[in-house]
Amino acid sequence: MKSLFIALFSFVFCMSGALYAQMELPQPSPKAQVMQRVGLTDIAIEYSSPGVKGRAIFGGLVPYGKLWRAGANKATSIEFSKDVSINGQEVKAGKYSFFAIPNESEWTVILNSETELWGTGGYDESKNIVAFNVTPEKLDPLVERLRYLITDFDNEKAIIALEWADTRVSFPVQVHTMEQAYASIKKTLEPSWRAYANAARFAFEQANDMENAMKWINQSLEVKSEWFNNWLKAQILAETGNYSEALKYAKTAKELGDKNPGSFFYKDKVEQALIDWAKM
Repeated sequence: MKSLFIALFSFVFCMSGALYAQMELPQPSPKAQVMQRVGLTDIAIEYSSPGVKGRAIFGGLVPYGKLWRAGANKATSIEFSKDVSINGQEVKAGKYSFFAIPNESEWTVILNSETELWGTGGYDESKNIVAFNVTPEKLDPLVERLRYLITDFDNEKAIIALEWADTRVSFPVQVHTMEQAYASIKKTLEPSWRAYANAARFAFEQANDMENAMKWINQSLEVKSEWFNNWLKAQILAETGNYSEALKYAKTAKELGDKNPGSFFYKDKVEQALIDWAKM
């Protein structure tokens, strides 16, 4: 009987242990991540997000003048897929820990090369990659949970912001999209009408670089005359005010496109341009 009781107790104990091992509960400072592609650069921030919970945060829970992990639990990290510039200093592609020293009228923002820190323990100032000062802004209404934002981005820059309680701290990051895009173009261009046309389209639509746009569209047309590269050259010519030449290429684009209407996806724009440019 005694052995039966022991066996039954062991079974119940093991079952309760298994149930406990499967227990999943919400964390007070849950993990969070924000990611954004800026031009050709991916920016990712990983952090834990504590709540205000009625507490005084900056100057209270987070003391002024002391190093802060800019989140909770493991130190916040920020990662760049390509080289960037922050506060006028080049930062190589890679992952960095993100720290701050808050003060009432000025914060110090720090990127450090040691990425496996728990909190501020083991922080080594000599491993700082960049450190600079920013001016905090007041928030209204209050932000309950700490959050990071990547905002106001275009092909060349973005703003990274930390918001929590009644405070917002932000700083710009410069990326090198045009330099990277042209390096990619030079590396990958081949005698293909599509490749040259894509390079010309980028130079025309995003870089406002008419010289290279015209050079590459001419190379595309030398390889093969298609409705698309004729239409692109027509647009480049019209942008420079040469409407008589633009009309010639637009007419050729329509003639070639009408022969294969299934792929002539700019038909309406071409036809409208023929009407508009004839009046110029």
